[in-house]
Amino acid sequence: MKLDILAFGVHPDDVELGCSGTIMAALAEGKSVGIIDLTRGELGTRGTAETRKQEAAAAAAIMGVTVRENLAMADGFFQNDEQHQRKVIEVIRKYRPEIILANAPEDRHPDHGRSAKLVSDAAFLAGLRKIETMVDGQPQEAWRPTYVFHYIQDRFIQPSFVVDITAYMDKKIESVLAYTTQFNSTGGDEPQTYISSPQFLETVKARAMMLGKRIGVGYAEGYITEKIIGINSFDAIIKHST
Repeated sequence: MKLDILAFGVHPDDVELGCSGTIMAALAEGKSVGIIDLTRGELGTRGTAETRKQEAAAAAAIMGVTVRENLAMADGFFQNDEQHQRKVIEVIRKYRPEIILANAPEDRHPDHGRSAKLVSDAAFLAGLRKIETMVDGQPQEAWRPTYVFHYIQDRFIQPSFVVDITAYMDKKIESVLAYTTQFNSTGGDEPQTYISSPQFLETVKARAMMLGKRIGVGYAEGYITEKIIGINSFDAIIKHST
C-alpha cells in the first residue's frame, strides 16, 4: 500500500499532540495517511503498554486513520544505529510516502529529538538501493520521501510553515483524550504527571491558537522543514474564496 503521508511518533500520543489536525485535514482532501509509533510508551508513569495500545487504536479511529503500526523499540533506550534505522527503512519502503511527519528535532523529552534524527536518517538511507531489506521474504525496492517535516511539540520552535487545522481542532483534542490514562486523569491511584492535568491541554490549544493567529486563522500546527519547499505556481500559496 502506497501512502501519501507517513506520520512517525516515538510514543503513542505524540502524533495526536503534534500533527493530528494536519492528518485529518489531509484525509479530508483524499490523501492516504498512516501512523508509525516507534515504541509502546512502556516507560510512561501512567498506564501500561497494553492500555497505550488500546488508546492508540481508539485515537486512530477518531482521526480516521486505518494504517497504524508499532515498531516496539525500547522506550527510552532505542538508538539511532543500524539496527533501528533498518526497522524504519523497512516501513518507509513498505508504504513509500511522499511526505514524512516526525518528532521535533529538539524537545523536553530526549526521545523526541533522538527519534527525529533516527527517522530523518532512515528516510535518506531508504533511498539507497545498495541497502538491502526484506519483508515477508521479498526484497524491497529503494524509496526516498520527497520531504521530512518535523512537528512542534512541547518546546516552542519557530516554524518554517504552519497548517490551518481550525476545522479539526475539536477532533484533535478528542484524539488526544482517547489516551484516558495520560490526559485529564486527575483521579485514581497513579501519580500526577506533567501532562495529566487539564491545564496541559489548555497549553496545547493555546499553542495552536498562537500559530493560527500568525496566518489569520483559528488554529494551526507548525512544522520545521529539512529542505526548501518549491512551488511552480503562486496558486499553491494563495487562498481562493469559495
